[in-house]
Amino acid sequence: MTEVDARDEKYKNGEHKQRIKWVNVISIGLFHLPALYALFILHRLNWKTFVWSLLVILTAGFGITGGVHRLWTHRSYKAKWPLRVILALCFSVAGQNTIFDWVRDHRVHHKFSETDADPHNSKRGFFFAHVGWLMQTKHPDVLKYGKMIDMRDVVEDPVVAFHQKFFIPLKIMLCFVLPVLVPPLMWGETWQYSILAAGFLRYMVGLNSTWAVNSAAHIWGNKPYNRGISPAENVSVAIMSMGEGWHNYHHVFPWDYKAAELGNYTFNFTTALIDLFSIVGWAYDLRVPTADMVRRTVESKGDGSHPHWESRQDDAVKSE
Repeated sequence: MTEVDARDEKYKNGEHKQRIKWVNVISIGLFHLPALYALFILHRLNWKTFVWSLLVILTAGFGITGGVHRLWTHRSYKAKWPLRVILALCFSVAGQNTIFDWVRDHRVHHKFSETDADPHNSKRGFFFAHVGWLMQTKHPDVLKYGKMIDMRDVVEDPVVAFHQKFFIPLKIMLCFVLPVLVPPLMWGETWQYSILAAGFLRYMVGLNSTWAVNSAAHIWGNKPYNRGISPAENVSVAIMSMGEGWHNYHHVFPWDYKAAELGNYTFNFTTALIDLFSIVGWAYDLRVPTADMVRRTVESKGDGSHPHWESRQDDAVKSE
């Protein structure tokens, strides 16, 4: 019996408990305190600092949505090495885990969504799905099935290998140092305000925007594509996450590079950026389902909230 199997057996027998990671609990809590305080001094910021912080959030967001999510996890499109380098650097700005860890956990999440093998199983409540899963050791099923995920495509990417090798210095410099240095050095912002706004607040907004996809978008919203799953269409999350809130659609068609319905740019800045890079040829082989495939899915599995369904109902009434 392997170590993971033994741990799994202990859990089933009630002998194994997910231990609290106090380092994560304390660090996440402490990072939020100055971020909350920063909300009260926003009106004192130089407008350039506010714009800079927003640009850093968008840069980090693109590294997550366009990079580790749509490219490396779902392979919904292909990217030439210059774009992959840009995405890896943007992801470093986000200050999250390595590309390998992020992709593995997200592939497990899709394959075993809303089960004990899901790292942020929303059936365990909003707080667990949002951030609680980072505050304790992983459920044995997450560890067990995570080892079964095929990660060869990620491991064989030289850009990912480079990012893995220099992960710590890239994360420190691009997530924590550079965003804080720019405002004081470029336009004379105070160090205190730069640390609070461009440092803590910007970082916490980015993290919570990502976490909201795991929590809010798995709990609240309509389900026009599949009424039988937890992920839902959540406009608020879509706004926060640059287009990742159209989550009912995404879990039905995870390989669609737009992560939203065909032709839909609504609150989906990531799709616009990928399309922009496709014009210069750095993004290619963009995968999408056919309109007929989407229509048939809506009609057979949706909850009736899709505009197509409503138009069909209107047509039926008119024909009577």
